[in-house]
Amino acid sequence: MDLGFPVISVAIVFLIIYLLSSIKILAEYERGVIFRLGRLLGTAKGPGIILVFSPIDRMVRISLRQEALEVPPQDIITRDNVTLKVNAVIFLRVIDPNKAVVEVSNYAYQTSQFAQTTLRSVLGEQELDELLAHRDKINLRLQSILDQHTAPWGVKVANVEVKQVDMPESMLRAMAKQAEAEREKRSKIIHAEGEFSAAQRLVDAAHLLSSEPASIQLRYLQTLTEIGVEKNTTVVFPVPIDFFSGMQKWLANVAAPPAAK
Repeated sequence: MDLGFPVISVAIVFLIIYLLSSIKILAEYERGVIFRLGRLLGTAKGPGIILVFSPIDRMVRISLRQEALEVPPQDIITRDNVTLKVNAVIFLRVIDPNKAVVEVSNYAYQTSQFAQTTLRSVLGEQELDELLAHRDKINLRLQSILDQHTAPWGVKVANVEVKQVDMPESMLRAMAKQAEAEREKRSKIIHAEGEFSAAQRLVDAAHLLSSEPASIQLRYLQTLTEIGVEKNTTVVFPVPIDFFSGMQKWLANVAAPPAAK
């Protein structure tokens, strides 16, 4: 019995299956880093259809999409000895797939670990007020430091954002008291400025009324008219202060003993 044809048929079937299994499809955002017999092959392959002849070839898929890594909360002591818990988020993307595979074992994990130490060291050099008021500058500094260290791995750190700053309750109460004191200070200043403006206008009004004595009587009659509209039974007659001072002088002269002759 001739077994040549069945053997050839089986071999052809296995060859077809092997070729089909060697076909790999990479999405638009993916690249394939190929190792042939352990050696890196040129540039990364993809996107589209590529051939990976295993076990001679081995492919590592790398995504070129931007990723977000959250840095766990870190215990930080600022330069003015305030204890904080700060976490951040890192936005990065792979720009060189070959370096991201060859130069580092796990670029995402290593970037996260390095970000934790960088976050503690950079924020430890800042005072609390600087951390709260100049967060944009701190974010840019963190991004610059991380990008310098991840560039040899073929990873670009696009942005770093300090996400949340947790402060002790005592510090929150102190900041609330400070804010309340600042608002009270501004309120007193505004009130004092209003009193000064009102006093200045009263001085101007007094000078204007003193220039025409009849205007005082007209103002008095106008005040009586306003009182009468409210149907009050009490009428107030203003008495000049000079009248009382004159009376005090007259009483003093009457009460003084006669001079000895």
